[in-house]
Amino acid sequence: MEWIRGQIIGQGSSATVCLAGTTTSAAVCAVKSAELSQSQHLQREQKILSSLSSPHIVTYKGFDITKEKSKLMFNLFMEYMPHGTLSNHGGRLLEPAIAHYTKQVLKGLEYLHSRELVHCDIKGSNILVGEGNCVKIADFGLAKSLNESARVPLAGTPAFMSPEAARGEEQGYPCDVWGIGCTVIEMATGCSPWPKVKDPVSMLYHVGYSGEVPEIPGFLSEEAKDFLEKCLRRNPRERWSASQLLNHPFLGEFSSKDGDCVLGESNSSSWSPTSILDQGFWNSVEESECPIAGDFVQTCCVHSASDRIKKLALCSGDPNWNWESENWITTRGNNNNESSCSCIGGSMIASSSASDCWDDNIIRTRRYPPRPYSFGAGNYPTRTGADFEQDGFLDGVGRGRV
Repeated sequence: MEWIRGQIIGQGSSATVCLAGTTTSAAVCAVKSAELSQSQHLQREQKILSSLSSPHIVTYKGFDITKEKSKLMFNLFMEYMPHGTLSNHGGRLLEPAIAHYTKQVLKGLEYLHSRELVHCDIKGSNILVGEGNCVKIADFGLAKSLNESARVPLAGTPAFMSPEAARGEEQGYPCDVWGIGCTVIEMATGCSPWPKVKDPVSMLYHVGYSGEVPEIPGFLSEEAKDFLEKCLRRNPRERWSASQLLNHPFLGEFSSKDGDCVLGESNSSSWSPTSILDQGFWNSVEESECPIAGDFVQTCCVHSASDRIKKLALCSGDPNWNWESENWITTRGNNNNESSCSCIGGSMIASSSASDCWDDNIIRTRRYPPRPYSFGAGNYPTRTGADFEQDGFLDGVGRGRV
């Protein structure tokens, strides 16, 4: 298969993931590459992934070996998931979304365990997000079959490892369930399940021998807390299985539609190409060749709301908005005549008179000469009720118009 390497979209400790397009199809896939001499984990992943078929597991597309810059490269082709990983979204998801994604991951684990496979590295960065808010389990470089688990060295991400795995005792199905619990905490808080422990060696010791479990966020519902308690029992024989957890009330409390409330925004505005006909794909090829080794610049697949707000806060000068685009939303009071006023590019234009256009459902602020005020931490202006009152904002809110 002839293919073209695009821009980097991810990088792990032993491999780099790039976009890839073929010369015979308009489809885009992901290619995970490593030097052939250092591709043991990648070849293991290829062997396992090629034997799996589940809507909750990233789809295997094939593999090949190429020579690039005098190096032999092992390339694993997989389904491209355009919205990155769960970790890319920064955490702090709403409970309906957490339940929505957790249920899909558990279905993937139930399938893996039915095939006598253990993933061994369940965490947010190994859960890929696709169209329609679907998520799939990826990265099987550390996966192992149950009958070989005693022979294969224990491995994983310390913050997400189960106590028995951290102690070097065993790594069976329950370790994946522990990983689910840690991932739910990651989705809820945006932080590591052990935020106070930073050093990997200290983390392993703490997880294995402290006798503690990750702190369950107090803001979660009782159903969510109970779900986590079932996942994070230190005794692996007391943890619920993936099949049992799928019947937990926390997952049944929310309908599948509830998961649309969080990542739907990113789905509609993703930069990611869907085929090699998209200009962005070719721009990425022309700008730079994909480095397999060396410095890596993280490319976030999804620009979250917080990222966009931060970008606005840090920019200088007037915004360069395109008023001609079709993405502006017309806003007016519910009682307005459709023909009496219209909104173009965020400015209200009245077709007759301004007094006919406004009603009590519209709140605006007047522009006054700038008034000196103090700055708090980070040079952000500290505003008080008096400031808003002088600006006319509170007066406008009270009357329904300014």
